[in-house]
Amino acid sequence: MLAVLIIAAALWFGGGLLGLPRGLRAGLIGLMYLALVALHLLFPATHPLRLATGGSAAPWLLLGGFVVLVLLYRQGLATLRARATPDAPTEAPASGRFSESELNRYARHIVLREVGGPGQKALKNAKVLVVGAGGLGAPVLQYLAAAGVGTIGVIDDDAVENANLQRQVIHKDEAIGMPKVFSAEAEMLAQNPHVTVRPYHRRLTDEIAEDLVADYDLVLDGTDNFDTRYRVNAACVATGTPLISGALSQWEGQLSVFDPARGAPCYRCIFPEAPAAGLAPSCAEAGVIGPLPGVIGTMMALEAVKLITGAGSVLRGEMMIYDGLYGETRKIGLKRRAGCETCGG
Repeated sequence: MLAVLIIAAALWFGGGLLGLPRGLRAGLIGLMYLALVALHLLFPATHPLRLATGGSAAPWLLLGGFVVLVLLYRQGLATLRARATPDAPTEAPASGRFSESELNRYARHIVLREVGGPGQKALKNAKVLVVGAGGLGAPVLQYLAAAGVGTIGVIDDDAVENANLQRQVIHKDEAIGMPKVFSAEAEMLAQNPHVTVRPYHRRLTDEIAEDLVADYDLVLDGTDNFDTRYRVNAACVATGTPLISGALSQWEGQLSVFDPARGAPCYRCIFPEAPAAGLAPSCAEAGVIGPLPGVIGTMMALEAVKLITGAGSVLRGEMMIYDGLYGETRKIGLKRRAGCETCGG
């Protein structure tokens, strides 16, 4: 029996050295296998050839069954990969195809019924803008990159400070003094080199907001001041771009999907005016518990993944409020406001 296996190995590897095609080598080994099985089934039990090749057909049949199972498994993997690969170059460029590394990396997404290959392709082809690379932006950027969002823009004019590191976990101690967008870019690419990161080290102004937002499919706002939130909201309304907005204060956070183009209110429908000075202090003034931005930012990233893939239902027309001090979560319904200055109600 060992001699037969040696001959089979010689046919495979020797044929490879001689340049014989894989199909031909596999065919020769298959013919030898069929001849062995026929020998054991047709010749008497005491025949010298049967005795020299194991004496029984059972081991060869078991080996053949094992090979068939392996081939079926490989075919199943090939089918799964084909489902996760763009069908034609006209629908997606060659760069939109998944590499072996990406297929393995996103396997847990691909096997999810609600995501699958089409959902992962949608993530790869998506362009998402994140406004702010601070407390909320940090987990948003990390999880969008890990999820395989193909193009991620991040705009922030701030630099990393020591006081940020208690909650802005994408930044490291050695990045203190570095612009946040470049610190975040380095960490995102270190986590997933298959994504494209576009860092914008500047403040989001009225002059650039609408043009910048128009280049993306989705915007996530994690800023901590009302001027910027209103500016982002106005640009999203003008371009019809969905906006996922989150906010934090001490132990409590909230998030919602503002999307008036699809019947939901815009941010200004719910917050028509900025609160008076002192009524909505910043994190620097009021404090914030370290893990809270991670909780809310991760929820924002999850809403983004659902919105891109079409999985489940998103918080469009709803606001989720999380109280970390008492471990309570609640949702409230939101409606468009008649006469809204931004979306027109």
